Amino acid sequence: MTERLFEGADWDFRTLQRITDACEEVALKDLGLDVYPNQIEVITAEQMLDAYSSVGMPLFYKHWSFGKHFAFHEASYRKGLMGLAYEIVINSSPCISYLMEENTATMQTLVIAHAAFGHNHFFKNNYLFKQWTDADGILDYLDFAKNYVASCEERYGRIEVERTLDAAHALMSHGIDRYPGKKKLDLRAEEKRAGRRRQHEEEVFNDLWRTTVPKGAAKSRSALSIERRRKLLGLPQENLLYFLEKSAPRLAPWQRELLRIVRHIAQYFYPQSQTKVMNEGTATYVHYRIMTMLHERGRISDGNFLEFLGSHTNVVFQPEFDDPRFSGFNPYALGFAVMQDIERIVSKPDDEDREWFPDIAGKGDVMGVLRDVWANYRDESFIGQFLSPRLMRHFRMFHLHDDPEERAGIRVDAIHDERGFRRVRRELARQHDVGFIDANIEVVDVDLSGDRRLILHHHVIKGSQLNETDAKRVLQHLADLWTYDVSLIEVDANDKVLREYVVSPRPIPAAVA
Repeated sequence: MTERLFEGADWDFRTLQRITDACEEVALKDLGLDVYPNQIEVITAEQMLDAYSSVGMPLFYKHWSFGKHFAFHEASYRKGLMGLAYEIVINSSPCISYLMEENTATMQTLVIAHAAFGHNHFFKNNYLFKQWTDADGILDYLDFAKNYVASCEERYGRIEVERTLDAAHALMSHGIDRYPGKKKLDLRAEEKRAGRRRQHEEEVFNDLWRTTVPKGAAKSRSALSIERRRKLLGLPQENLLYFLEKSAPRLAPWQRELLRIVRHIAQYFYPQSQTKVMNEGTATYVHYRIMTMLHERGRISDGNFLEFLGSHTNVVFQPEFDDPRFSGFNPYALGFAVMQDIERIVSKPDDEDREWFPDIAGKGDVMGVLRDVWANYRDESFIGQFLSPRLMRHFRMFHLHDDPEERAGIRVDAIHDERGFRRVRRELARQHDVGFIDANIEVVDVDLSGDRRLILHHHVIKGSQLNETDAKRVLQHLADLWTYDVSLIEVDANDKVLREYVVSPRPIPAAVA
């Protein structure tokens, strides 16, 4: 008789080792997964709250906002207004999975299958994570960042360091490179170069600013051509933190290094924002397959499997559009449903599947197809390629058209016919395209011959202008780092100016000036 991994709800660390070994056997041999080495840590509820507060990263530097988040989550948890995640997983090598000590043995098995093998495989193999992250170096870099921030606080004062970090955090979502082309990030090398990479940058920086004069003085624009100015400044530039790090005239070297740290961490999280549906769908599909196989092989009991199914059903629950709980598509539900649908199309296709998915319909190699999908797609292309009419019918999808400039008001303009299916799939995919949903803001010029005003453009898509209050707050942080006026101009597709914001910097504290 096959030995059970555990009986009942209790577990100890030997049990966790048996569970991990059993999950690994299924993941590697049956599913063909390729994972980083695993490091599993069991933590308390308070430690899980602490991990929430620092975006799930160990060794993070200190900042007041993390304490604020901790206090909020702790109060909500103690009052019963929120639950806690069963796990947090870190994209690193080794891949670190945090398990709640309050979990039952069944839930620990689910979490290990989900995080230590599902997420782990996705982190290691998806092209975006390969392109933008450095799993081998992230923990060392975070240790360097934590120590560097602490040393800056000791030398320059906590208030001055927080002032710079506040501004950098406000600009974090606009501190990333969105397109490949640069050499793959090597965070260990970044740490080693931190003290000696400034020489070339300072030469370029001095070449730029020695051609300018203080505010208020007149200067012929011919002395510094537009082309030369834009070349020296690397314009246009969408990575605002990178631009400030290289070109802000009054930042101290330690402030530039802080901006560099924040933008490297922002870049680290960039792939996760583009793969939420795929990443959670992959992990959910993997844990479902592993738990099912363990049950079929007698490694977990019927009762434990029913406990798993109850939790799994809650995870993939999708409220209907007219349900008060509806707030969009649950990424676990949508991702898992598409993964299961791909399995069906590959193994048991119907005529509709053969028409819509001729490359994979009836191919037979389910895990081969899924591993290829997990490696080569992001949410936008994944939904645009693999969302089937059957699933659109299952989720009862339709498309609402709501244009405030049209008198017709709200109308349903995509239903369940062939044209409607393609329209629904295209629109849902677009909602996961960061190029469409994130504000397209870039630095376009600097008035070096006059008041050194920094000029940015926001390219408005489908009339989606910035929230005035938020825009002014973020621009204030930008102006504080630039130390001169900042102008943000919103323009439409025809370069028509829709709105302009102008913000002046606040006085610089004497310790930073």
